Amino acid sequence: MEIGDHKEVPDDASEHCPGTQSEDAGKSDACAGCPNQEACASAPPNGHPDPNLVAVAERMATVKHKILILSGKGGVGKSTFAAQLSFALADMDYQVGLLDIDICGPSIPKMLGLEGQTIHQSNLGWSPVYVLHRSHVSRVLAPPPDADVTWRGPRKNGLIKQFLKEVYWGELDFLVVDTPPGTSDEHISIVQFLKETGIDGAIIVTTPQQVSLIDVRKEVSFCKRVGIRVLGVVENMSGLSQPVSDFKYLKRAKTRREEPEDVTERVLAVLREKAPELLGLVALTEVFDSTGGGAAKMCVEKGVPFLGKVPLDLQLCKAAEEGKSYFDRDECWISASALSAIINKLLKDNVMA
Repeated sequence: MEIGDHKEVPDDASEHCPGTQSEDAGKSDACAGCPNQEACASAPPNGHPDPNLVAVAERMATVKHKILILSGKGGVGKSTFAAQLSFALADMDYQVGLLDIDICGPSIPKMLGLEGQTIHQSNLGWSPVYVLHRSHVSRVLAPPPDADVTWRGPRKNGLIKQFLKEVYWGELDFLVVDTPPGTSDEHISIVQFLKETGIDGAIIVTTPQQVSLIDVRKEVSFCKRVGIRVLGVVENMSGLSQPVSDFKYLKRAKTRREEPEDVTERVLAVLREKAPELLGLVALTEVFDSTGGGAAKMCVEKGVPFLGKVPLDLQLCKAAEEGKSYFDRDECWISASALSAIINKLLKDNVMA
């Protein structure tokens, strides 16, 4: 960028550019066809700070840590992880807020048992919905889950801006931001509005197979390009954990035209008689192909931390459906301990307290 005659002109600007600090930036006839036109037109004139960013900074001044939850691909359990992470942090006596900016498909209201509840206006601004978990309170803000939202980028960006500048979160230790899959308008907006207030970083959620990891690599590249630290990658649905007694057992049919025979009762009867101790075991099996090394290998290749694995757990799925913490379920001991280890590593390695 060249500076001359007291006006800043981008190197690739059109001839007769009025300068990026001019009130005519992006609006004059000379701006037509310039690659910088949209950016100049939307920038605040004369170098004054964007009032929206100032308002967001004021709101975020009471929030210590801000964490983005990202996924390159849909269906990897990102929202489930965000919800359970919030439950876990609240259970550790932290003040937690959870913001869902997946405008077109919010899952958080369902996963926290907030269906039918709405935010309301107060003299301090919009008030998030409060969730009581044991003796701990979390604050949640999300679009209505049943709304038929088919919005273009600018309108979604405008709603995210409202979420950040008009919501009164109060004193928070953590604000967890659940985002839609990919790297779209919502991601650009949340980074633009929060970056000046200090984003601690992003946690990227994936599943073990290559079709998911391909998209995660793009997500890591996005974080590096916009200057967001990758706090780590979580490999979700890393195998299936299920009690032996909960499995259904089938006998293979002799021909393809026949249905497999259900022999569950016979198998369980034999186990109860011959080896009852086996009924108390939990079986672990692979669901996705992880022969390529999974998320751990990808993290080494991309130079980002690997936080750990969380198995696919039927009890975890039930907790999400019921809008409850799976830390409250004794049956979730495998997935709960896995998530606890991930959170402890996150807090320790990043000195968050």
